[in-house]
Amino acid sequence: LSVGLHSSIRGIFRAHPLRDLLESSRTYPLRVDRERALYGSWYEIFPRSIGAYKDQEGHWHTGTLRTAAADLPRIAAMGFDVAYLTPVHPIGTTFRKGRNNSLEATPEDPGSPYGIGSPDGGHDAIHPDLGDFDDFDYFVKKAKGLGLEVALDLALQCSPDHPWVKDHPEWFKHRPDGTIAYAENPPKKYQDIYPLVFDQDYRGLYNAVRDVIQKWIDHGVTIFRVDNPHTKPVQFWQEILAEFHKKHPEVLFLAEAFTRPAMMRTLAQVGFHQSYTYFTWRNTRKEIEEYFQEVAWESSPYMRPSFWPTTHDILTQVMVDGGIHAFKMRAVLAATGSPNWGIYSGYELIENVQRPGFEEQIDNEKYEYKPRDYSGETAQEMMGLLTTLNGIRRRHPALQRLRNLKIHETTHPGVVCFSRHLDAWESPTGVADTVIVVVNLDPHDTAIGAIHLDLSALKISGSSSSCFKVRDELDGKVYDWGSANYFELNPYDRPAHIMSVEAS
Repeated sequence: LSVGLHSSIRGIFRAHPLRDLLESSRTYPLRVDRERALYGSWYEIFPRSIGAYKDQEGHWHTGTLRTAAADLPRIAAMGFDVAYLTPVHPIGTTFRKGRNNSLEATPEDPGSPYGIGSPDGGHDAIHPDLGDFDDFDYFVKKAKGLGLEVALDLALQCSPDHPWVKDHPEWFKHRPDGTIAYAENPPKKYQDIYPLVFDQDYRGLYNAVRDVIQKWIDHGVTIFRVDNPHTKPVQFWQEILAEFHKKHPEVLFLAEAFTRPAMMRTLAQVGFHQSYTYFTWRNTRKEIEEYFQEVAWESSPYMRPSFWPTTHDILTQVMVDGGIHAFKMRAVLAATGSPNWGIYSGYELIENVQRPGFEEQIDNEKYEYKPRDYSGETAQEMMGLLTTLNGIRRRHPALQRLRNLKIHETTHPGVVCFSRHLDAWESPTGVADTVIVVVNLDPHDTAIGAIHLDLSALKISGSSSSCFKVRDELDGKVYDWGSANYFELNPYDRPAHIMSVEAS
C-alpha cells in the first residue's frame, strides 16, 4: 500500500489524471446577487397617511414625503432594513373609489394610489400632494442616512386619466363597443384601473416601462415591489429583468404574485429576486412544517421567499380571532421562518377588524388617510417585539440563510419546533451558529409538552443524555437542554422560545 501511495506515484496521477468517461457539460451563466436579495426586514408605509390630519371643519390634510421621512428614525430604530413605499404617483378621479372600496367617492376621498395617472402625470411623476422630486430625494437621502434602502411599488396599471390612455390607446384592452375594460381579480373589481396589454405594441410599452424603472433608479430606489406580475406576460418580465440585471445588478425586484404555484415559480425562475408566499395562510402545525420545508428545500434553488403576517390587502382569520397574541406569534414565525420578512404599518396597533365579506382590513388605507399614534401601550409593546426580532436576526447569521432549516418533533399538536444551523466555515462571523425556534400556534391557550431534538442536525456531539446550554433570545434566560426538553408556552407572556445554542 505504501508503494502505491508514494509521493512519486501521487505526482504522476496529478500530472496525468484519469480521464475515463470525462466530458464537458454546456456552459451556463451564473448570476450572484447581493446579500439583500436573500436577507432583509421590510416596513411598508403609505406616505400620505404619515402626518395627515383632519382640521376643525372636518377636512383632511394629506401627509407628504417630508412628513413620512420624519417617521424613518422610528422604523430604523426597530431594526428594519427596507422602507417600502406604496405608489407615490398622481391618482385619477374617473371612477375613483371611495372609503372601503365603495363606488362613490366624496371630494374628501384621496383615491387608491394604485389608480395611477392624472393630468399631473403617470408612473414617472409624483402626486402633487406628496411633494416633488426634491422631496423624494430628501426622503431617500434620509433613509440611506439611517441605513434604510427605499423600495417602491411598481404597479403596471392605469387610471382612466393616465396620459397613456390618451396617447397610447393600443396599450389597453377594448370591448366591442370601443370602451376600455377595467381590471378584475374575482371577486374584486377595480373600476378605477385599466390593465395594460402587451400584444398590440409590445416594444413601445416595454420601452415606456423600462424608462419608468430607470427614472426611479436615478432617484435612489434600489428595490421594486412589483404589483401583480402574474397578470403580465412572462416574456416581458424575462426580458426586462435581464436588462436591469445587466445594467443595474444592485437593483432588486420582489414579485407580489399571490397566484397559482406554477406561475409563482415561473416568475422566480425568469429573474425575480424575491417572492411573496403563501405563508400568510399557513396556520396549523402540519401546514407550517410542510411549507417551511418546501420553501427551504424544494423551491430554494430558484425562489427566495418573503414572509408577511399581513399586508394592506390581506388580513387572515387567525389574526382577527387571535388579537395581539396572534400578531406576536405570527411575527415570530415570519421573522425566523424566512431570511426575508416584512411588516405593514399598523401591525403595531393590532389592526385586525375585517371588512365584512373580505379578507382585508376595514377602513382600508388604500382608500383613505390613516394617521397612526404609536405612543400607546400596545404599540410600544409590539414595537419592542419587532425590535427584538430584528436584533436577533442581525446577531444570528443562521437566521439569515434559507436552506439550513430542520423540523423537530414535539408532543403537542399545536406547537412547531424548527432549527437553523450554520457551520463555522459558511458563517460570515467564522463561528458556528445554531438557533432553535419553538412556537405555540394557539393564541388563546397554554401549550405544554416536550421537544425531541435531532442533535445531529444541530451538530451537537455526544449521547442523547448530553446537556448543552441554550439562551432564550427573547428574554435572556439560560437553560440546560438535551435531546428531550420540556416546554410550557403561554400566549399571554411567553408565546415562543428563540433559543441560541451557546458554544461549549
